[in-house]
Amino acid sequence: MPQTPQPTDAQRRHDTTLRGFASDNYAGMHPEVLEALALANGGHQTSYGEDAYSEHLQDIFKQHFGPQAHTHLVLNGTGANVVALQAVTDRWGAVIAADTSHINCDENGAPERVGGLKLLTVPGENGKLTPELIDRQAWGFGDPHRAQPQVVSITQTTELGTCYTPEEIAAICDRAHEHGLRVHLDGARLANAAATLGLPLHAFTTDVGVDILTFGGTKNGLMLAEAIVVLNPTATRGLEFLHKASMQLPSKTRFLAVQFEALLAGDLWLRSANHANALAKRLSDAVNAYEQVEVLYPVQANAVFATLPKAVTERLQKRFRFYTWDENTGAVRWMTAFDTTEADIDAFSAAIGEELAAQ
Repeated sequence: MPQTPQPTDAQRRHDTTLRGFASDNYAGMHPEVLEALALANGGHQTSYGEDAYSEHLQDIFKQHFGPQAHTHLVLNGTGANVVALQAVTDRWGAVIAADTSHINCDENGAPERVGGLKLLTVPGENGKLTPELIDRQAWGFGDPHRAQPQVVSITQTTELGTCYTPEEIAAICDRAHEHGLRVHLDGARLANAAATLGLPLHAFTTDVGVDILTFGGTKNGLMLAEAIVVLNPTATRGLEFLHKASMQLPSKTRFLAVQFEALLAGDLWLRSANHANALAKRLSDAVNAYEQVEVLYPVQANAVFATLPKAVTERLQKRFRFYTWDENTGAVRWMTAFDTTEADIDAFSAAIGEELAAQ
């Protein structure tokens, strides 16, 4: 008789003291979130969002975004953006976005390949759209030769780490709505924006006219947990069908919902975002002391963009993981997370100084 394989003890396969600055996705789950997962385990619960945890989560999101808000849980940020944009467009629709936006640069064309949408991009200062920039692409209505502009998509915080003010978003929403366009907000780092602004989440979303947003959980200490939040129920149609058809409807939804509950029912989301933002500012202040380092954009969240000599970057990347943002200019991006420590920042900034001195 063949032997039945015996289970083996799980082994940790990485150094838990290792820190990198490539992405806030590199961090693990927040311990408080990991602990909450066990609460949802055991017994049977209805699947596909009809469980007790998912139902309760609707009330939590309403507390943050208003009584009209309705939330759909999904598995990743790209899926969240694609499904949300599909829900506010027709098959012939187009999306106006900044040329630096995540949906344009970092989703491998998923809004176009999977969502069937045309992206109409414009360059913006510090990664931001303005009403005037929207006007550059908001034309050709009724022309069958042009994809029809139907949505404006903004990212908060932007891909360059900058933060829209409520007034800026309100102006964008007003102009978009004047053109008959909906407004989608990619909120992968929405918590970091709230921390920077010192405002509740509804103050720069619901209250200023955003129609639909995606809320990031993964970058704030969750695992496989993102959310689509409908703020204007009249702006979408068929989202419940798109949710499933786009392969973004999880079966064991309770395990996503309980993570978001741990994050949003109290202040964990804000504590984590404030911490990450503060550590990015500490890093920016530290590298500003080096003449050969130029910080490129205002540090308003948990991202620092800077330029380094290429040789320094190459040596430094052997010691710490981070991304080269632009090969042509030598720009690099450094990200902090909820578990980054002051000691991590001090060690990294010291390593930068060492490599600069070694030239």
